[in-house]
Amino acid sequence: MNWSNGYQTNGTAPVIENAAGAAVGAPVPRPADQLPRLAAETTADNPWPVAMLSQKFHMAVERWPAAWICGQITEINTRRAGSAYMTLRDDFEDVAISVSGWRTFATKAAGFRQGDRVVVHGKADIWVKQTRLSFIGDDIRKIGTGGGLKEQIDELRRKLKGEGLFDADRKVPIPEFPSCIGLICAPQARAEGDVITNVNLRWPSVRFKVIHAHVQGPQCPPDIVNAIRTLDADPEVDVIIVARGGGAFEDLIGFSDESVVRATAACVTPIISAIGHEDDWTLIDLAADLRASTPTDAAKKVVPDVREQLQLIDNAVSRMRMRIGAKVDNEIRLVEGYANRPSLTRPHTMLEPHQRLIDDARRRMDIGLRRIVDDASLTVEKLHASLTALSPQSTLDRGYAVVQTDDGHVLDDPTAVHAGEPLAITLRRGRLNATVS
Repeated sequence: MNWSNGYQTNGTAPVIENAAGAAVGAPVPRPADQLPRLAAETTADNPWPVAMLSQKFHMAVERWPAAWICGQITEINTRRAGSAYMTLRDDFEDVAISVSGWRTFATKAAGFRQGDRVVVHGKADIWVKQTRLSFIGDDIRKIGTGGGLKEQIDELRRKLKGEGLFDADRKVPIPEFPSCIGLICAPQARAEGDVITNVNLRWPSVRFKVIHAHVQGPQCPPDIVNAIRTLDADPEVDVIIVARGGGAFEDLIGFSDESVVRATAACVTPIISAIGHEDDWTLIDLAADLRASTPTDAAKKVVPDVREQLQLIDNAVSRMRMRIGAKVDNEIRLVEGYANRPSLTRPHTMLEPHQRLIDDARRRMDIGLRRIVDDASLTVEKLHASLTALSPQSTLDRGYAVVQTDDGHVLDDPTAVHAGEPLAITLRRGRLNATVS
């Protein structure tokens, strides 16, 4: 028998039907007015059907506004006329979304291929049948200025990631209390002042070794590589900060150069990247041991706050004093308890429990010995009675006699003797001699 699942989307529970259309082992459909209105009102005894939840999702997503999104096409299918399906992947994160569209959108999408970076306009949508989120596009455009450069950086990112340069196990932990910080920045740059000023405010005892370098233009990559290698070779440097203020995408491109990324990944000294602003990303951020959103953020991450550390010390000293005081008080109470014990104030009381133990033992021993003697006497009496009952003399005492032949055998059968043979008859007292007649 073939089975199929049928769902009623008008607020009733799913119904399982057989090939003939009859409900078999299915729950009774519930009217919509009997179902909870809100998700918070559902219970294990009164749940929502799956179809109802999917419809709720669909109605909620329908209220979302349209948006432009950008990404790279990793999959595209425009083989069917009037429809287009594609997968867009984020430029930096490992996140993707399904995009589909029809008519005008499909016509425009037919000119794109896998690997293109695009911007798509559309709205989010829920496919109710499988409760799956997708993006319905109505316009698509190829990214123009800078698109090719970003594609090259993205390709380099994939290449270096495949080599393991961005792996988490390559990251070196940042020292908690560095004494010397190596700083790479542009000469007279605001980033230099931000880092040094904020570090000195937080941890004044830190020393700096600053190397000025070009932070944009063709001279940027070799300057940054040389500065990283110089500071990495200096044994006094505990941590390195590469800092630059914000700028356009093209201004920060030097920090995505392959030589800079490889030098950063090969650096033995812990290195922090502080390039641009919060939303700016370069490949050095992926290779560095720690990424700071801004140069000021790097200053906050590279050293602790001296006030916070002093507060931690004060709290630790207070807890230590409290614990030592509690320990001393406990020991004093323990000594006082020992001193007030009866064993010290009245030493003879120490013998009382032992004397009671000996007295109890003597009483138990006396009772035990008496019981052993009584048991032994009773056993002797029982054995004496048994022996008496089994003795042949007991039989003679009751009037019986024992007849024996001349050779001493007890006669128990008259046919065993002949006339004239002598017999010995033992009575209770004495013995008789007789002859068989």
